[in-house]
Amino acid sequence: MSAGTTAARISQRISAIAESATLAVDAKAKALKAAGRPVIGFGAGEPDFPTPDYIVQAAIEAAGQPKYHRYSPAGGLPELKKAIADKTLRDSGYKVDPSQVLVTNGGKQAVYNTFATLVDPGDEVIIPTPFWTTYPEAIRLAGGVPVEVFAGPEQGYLVTVEQLEAAVTDKTKILLFVSPSNPTGAVYSPEQVAEIGKWAAAKGLWVVTDEIYEHLTYDGVEFTSIATAAPELGDRVVILNGVAKTYAMTGWRVGWMIGPADVIKAATNLQSHATSNVSNIMQVAAAAALTGPLTAVDEMKVAFDRRRKAIVAGLNAIDGVECPTPTGAFYVYADVRGLLGKEFETSNGPVRPSTSAELAALILDEVEVAVVPGEAFGPSGYVRLSYALGDDDLAEGVRRIQEFLGKAK
Repeated sequence: MSAGTTAARISQRISAIAESATLAVDAKAKALKAAGRPVIGFGAGEPDFPTPDYIVQAAIEAAGQPKYHRYSPAGGLPELKKAIADKTLRDSGYKVDPSQVLVTNGGKQAVYNTFATLVDPGDEVIIPTPFWTTYPEAIRLAGGVPVEVFAGPEQGYLVTVEQLEAAVTDKTKILLFVSPSNPTGAVYSPEQVAEIGKWAAAKGLWVVTDEIYEHLTYDGVEFTSIATAAPELGDRVVILNGVAKTYAMTGWRVGWMIGPADVIKAATNLQSHATSNVSNIMQVAAAAALTGPLTAVDEMKVAFDRRRKAIVAGLNAIDGVECPTPTGAFYVYADVRGLLGKEFETSNGPVRPSTSAELAALILDEVEVAVVPGEAFGPSGYVRLSYALGDDDLAEGVRRIQEFLGKAK
């Protein structure tokens, strides 16, 4: 084989990875906006609020201290690891030692580190679907096999133990559990969380639980950590989390994983070779966030709740669209199967989209609104919209979508 062929240049492992669909949609929207187009982006899950002042000030002060200009332990600053342990006990009722914490470069590195540490080639990981687009790619990179278990809007996008049971094989090693959910905003009840956790424990499975949206719940719905709800799991649970969503710190890139000491030690070893320590300045800012008040978070939730109600009402006003009301995170997951196959008048003549990907492309091209198609998260037939953008943009974006989709024949 010649050195110039594609197969020789790019490894099969990396070639098989799909681009992050949410970031791709967001990048396209931002590029069009930079070119002067009035694009409104519902793609990225990114709060439009600034990071609270006290967190920014902590970073400014840290930047002036020479001790933070040097390498620090790959696993994280001791003060941040303690803050994470304390915060986990406060918010989840789950007691861990700081030695069970690994600070990562955002939540995505925590996801990658976890599956790279736990998964051997051929191991199966059950993924409740719709899923966040990064999960299956991280599993495949580790040599694992993602096994999708789909729950549609008819069951509130919540999988059942019976569905999980049907997906288990002798190769199943891990259950991925996410509540509140990205992309659906669905939240499992305390009883459902306990039932699923006890089932996983009885099966001898690991549970990897992503809790990054823990503070974003509405209508009196409770967040429940599966680690607390199912103590039967013992040391076979790994918690993923970060400051990005709760504190409007998406660009600061601080996440973490919590798990048994041997798993954290191995994952820390991996990170020591991959990236070493997270920026010390960002770690100090994260510690300030976790040890500070939740006042700013509560204020953001008021705005998210208002936008949640507005976007659900606006989408449900469109014939052919059914949008369940989410009770967590800041996304809606609208069912657009009723529009597929319908005819839309476009600048290039009539078009009949047969997939949600085609429909999303039409919406972007015709009315300059970016949404993420369901193919990024599982089956076709759905679109995800983030309502973390400003009120005015949200209202205008929904109006444009209504105007365009309302002309379906």
